[in-house]
Amino acid sequence: MAEQNRSSVKDEELYEKLRDEQGYSKEKAARIANSANREGRSAQGKKGGSSPQYEDWTVEELKDRAKELDLTGYSDMTKDELIDALRNH
Repeated sequence: MAEQNRSSVKDEELYEKLRDEQGYSKEKAARIANSANREGRSAQGKKGGSSPQYEDWTVEELKDRAKELDLTGYSDMTKDELIDALRNH
């Protein structure tokens, strides 16, 4: 099959900006540029779910979550350390 000379990127301007200014790879820049139209792009990459952020949890809730995930050493951690451990386990 003959190769086409046209680009498959929907938003060339954004693609070029991501490549030149942000240093993204061709693949990543193309995925982002093709992910949505300009009006809908602000919603791209947002996580779903209705669970509150860890900063809103109590220390006991954080420790319970750490226990559920079989993390070790959480009993002596501060709230900030617990949040970091949970986010990076």
